[in-house]
Amino acid sequence: MSEGRLSPFHGLWALTNRELKKWYKEPVILLLSLVQPILWIGIFGKAMNFASMFKSASIEIPGLTVPKQIIDEIGSLVLKQTFGTTDYFSFLAVGMLSFIVLFTSMSSGMTIVWDRRLGFLGKLLTTPVPRGSIIVSKVIASIIKSLVQATIILLIGVLLGLRFSFGLFAPMAFVITYLSLFLLSFGFSSLFLMLALRSTRWETQMAIMNLLNMPLLFSSNSFYPISSMPWWLKPIALANPLTYANAISRWALLGITPQVSVILSMLYLVAFAAIFTTLGITLSWRYLSL
Repeated sequence: MSEGRLSPFHGLWALTNRELKKWYKEPVILLLSLVQPILWIGIFGKAMNFASMFKSASIEIPGLTVPKQIIDEIGSLVLKQTFGTTDYFSFLAVGMLSFIVLFTSMSSGMTIVWDRRLGFLGKLLTTPVPRGSIIVSKVIASIIKSLVQATIILLIGVLLGLRFSFGLFAPMAFVITYLSLFLLSFGFSSLFLMLALRSTRWETQMAIMNLLNMPLLFSSNSFYPISSMPWWLKPIALANPLTYANAISRWALLGITPQVSVILSMLYLVAFAAIFTTLGITLSWRYLSL
């Protein structure tokens, strides 16, 4: 057996490229995957314009007239203390970056199910390609797709009114943001691939995605800060990786001070990605079979 066949990375790029070809050769799939987050930021984000609500509000007290300027200042103060910014649309748009990463990573488990059903996985398992490479290739492909789609959502957010607040540190702000999204995608892709190792039915994976999609999204700080949550939801939000990716992205792009320090948030995402990637590769050797 040649030295190349002994490498743990043997066949990794070929498998990764195969996954990406199935994606970029079908642009309609890319467009459909962007519909939901675009609707969130385009309709919900613009409809929930808290700044406009405060500006159009009026306070009527018998015998007292509250100047419009005072109402606007109070509204801006409330928004700043609640969301860390007076622009809720920017707050939501940045949160949609982690949402598209979550949604794309969830679908990674479907690829291994279809490979099994179509017979490709059976043929692949008879080759010298390490089983860990099968998992890692799908994770890498999922990460690339997630970051590309997150970039598209970010550009659309800018066109709709997303305003950055990073001063002279723009390059580093984007590096930090994409690093957090990279780690988030790494962890979630590994998790959902791990759940799909023994699955033979795509309906099972769809049920898992539908079960976890909304709870993960709404138990994070994607739409509202943790401080606004009920006491029983706060511990769940603090265990949710989306919370830390959102906190890092908003700190880097919007200048919002996170509840948990950026360093600890990044370490949490590193641990999340490392644990589930290790579990996914380890379990693939035991449960990935014909």
